[in-house]
Amino acid sequence: MRKILVALFFLMILVSGNSAWSQVTRTQNGRQVQDPNQQVRPGELEEEGEEGRRRTLLDDSTKMVFGPKTALFYFEKDIKRNSLTLYPQDTSLTNFHNYDPVAKSGWKYQDLGNIGSAAIPVYYEIPKLIGTTSGFHAYDLYYTDPSENRYFDTKSPFTEMSAFFGGGHRNMLDIKFARNINSRWNVGFDFHTIKARKTLNPNARDDQMVNQTKYSLHTNYRSENGRYWFLGNFSRMRHIVNEIGGIIPPEEDSTSVYFTYEDAKVWLRYSQARDLRQDYHFYHEYKVRDGLQVYHVFDRRKQDLVFDADLTTTDSLYYPSTRLNQPDTTRNFNDFAEWRNEMGFKGTFGGFYYNAFVRLRNGRMKSTFFESDNTFDEVYIGGELIGKLSEKWSLSADGEYLIPGAFRLHGYLQSPWLDVEYTKALYKPTSLQQVYAGNHYAWQNNFDNTGVDQVKGTFKLDFGKIRLRPKLTINRVNGYVYFNEERLPEQSSGDAFILMPGLEASIPVGKKFKWDTELIYSNVSGTGSDAFRIPEFYANTRFYFDSPAFNENVFVQLGVDLRYKSSYYANAYFTATQQFNLQNSFDVYAYPVADIFLNFRINRTRVLLKYNHLNAGMMEQEGYFVTPDYTGYKSFIDLGITWYLFD
Repeated sequence: MRKILVALFFLMILVSGNSAWSQVTRTQNGRQVQDPNQQVRPGELEEEGEEGRRRTLLDDSTKMVFGPKTALFYFEKDIKRNSLTLYPQDTSLTNFHNYDPVAKSGWKYQDLGNIGSAAIPVYYEIPKLIGTTSGFHAYDLYYTDPSENRYFDTKSPFTEMSAFFGGGHRNMLDIKFARNINSRWNVGFDFHTIKARKTLNPNARDDQMVNQTKYSLHTNYRSENGRYWFLGNFSRMRHIVNEIGGIIPPEEDSTSVYFTYEDAKVWLRYSQARDLRQDYHFYHEYKVRDGLQVYHVFDRRKQDLVFDADLTTTDSLYYPSTRLNQPDTTRNFNDFAEWRNEMGFKGTFGGFYYNAFVRLRNGRMKSTFFESDNTFDEVYIGGELIGKLSEKWSLSADGEYLIPGAFRLHGYLQSPWLDVEYTKALYKPTSLQQVYAGNHYAWQNNFDNTGVDQVKGTFKLDFGKIRLRPKLTINRVNGYVYFNEERLPEQSSGDAFILMPGLEASIPVGKKFKWDTELIYSNVSGTGSDAFRIPEFYANTRFYFDSPAFNENVFVQLGVDLRYKSSYYANAYFTATQQFNLQNSFDVYAYPVADIFLNFRINRTRVLLKYNHLNAGMMEQEGYFVTPDYTGYKSFIDLGITWYLFD
């Protein structure tokens, strides 16, 4: 009955406002591109008018009108490629209701059924770094790499505040602030928190599963003559997870029942994982002459990982009987640190952008139980070439070689009707996969590098307002390193071929309704195929009402999200090593999940209202799983709000 009342509430909002809603289409957020060697003066800035005409940001009294298109931001990669792109603040409503990171990804991550819990991509991804990494990536989704931070060019002090109040006491807070000291110097900070109560068996209102505090301090500066540019930031994340170990299977305990949520019987109550990351990062360049700049990128990165478990409690029943270090306490400690320096030159010649560099990486993995630190020294050489062949055609190629034995080659062709991307890489196993020493497991391996060939293609078909994007991804992966059923790292001896045709579509239905959908079919074959656990079918579709209301003072989206994955033996999660591993006994069965949402914007303030798992209790199964022994969301309401201040 509660679900029916909620659905009727959303429907009443739709019907009551329908007569007042105009058929005028919203203006899409644009972007402004400037040559990096050209200064942008405030009086030259323009923004898009409601009818598509250009107008200046000065009103009739010559007073600056501050707004989303005067608080602009850009990324380091665009400065590095001599293609400065200034982005306005996002005020769009599309997908706004999917606020948490897993939902924002299109549910293409597998987590443990709560915001901030351990997560891995559902589909195979080529690592961004071909060299040695820590191997502890379970919380990467909740951390922003310093090279991807935003830098601001604001004409007034700018503040963005976002608050998400999720059902079950799952809360998130985001604050961004930036201001220009002068026209060439900007400073600011980002602040983010996650506080998510356990969705399974909390013993109090504040019995939190996840507690995260993350912040970043950033600045950018440009010399008066425009020859020197500096971008820098310091980032820190402290991510704490009170592990639950999943629901005790009924075959292990006859009194344990799935889908009782707050009353579920779970394995752990005295086990905790902590991931602390600190990064110092800066990029600077100097213009030697027209068409030639020299640059330097510096990184100092540190990741401290601690896992604690009290084995004098019932938590001991979850862990293997093996005790390699301490009989009554598990305390696994891993400290990964690296220094990174990249030096190169770049510029433009004959309409082409070019770049050549050398990169030095020095680092180590340290553990209390290592006989000596696991160190590495890596030297890379590489470059990039980008050419704009015409207004609608472009071609780019980049590559790097890690001396000796690892490399990455990448090419990308963009055209009006087809985009094609090819990557060939040979990358190193992680430090964790090679050497590990904990209280329950220890290993020392000498794995070979993993090879991959990947081809991606996208057809661009537009029929009026109908937008179709048929896609195809082909992966050939050999020597893939994974964690097997015994929770130990293993290297596949054969090749795996992953074929993934798909389709993205956006179809208007009448003048006020839209239908967006994405479909993916996956087929994994070859002698190394068993190392990959991927659902055969994936579907994510949204049908919604989209129109202004009340004389265009309010913009509204109201609709239904439906997501689906076919049944598969999804990877299990082991808390002590913080790794997902293969399993062959728990079928995460197919189950469609429907959410109903309302997004609306008043002036520059956006609000979301979302009812999760609308179809709970209406299916043959009582609920769904996201990971073996971890259930997905039950039915509850989420509320969120984002607003901007520009002075």
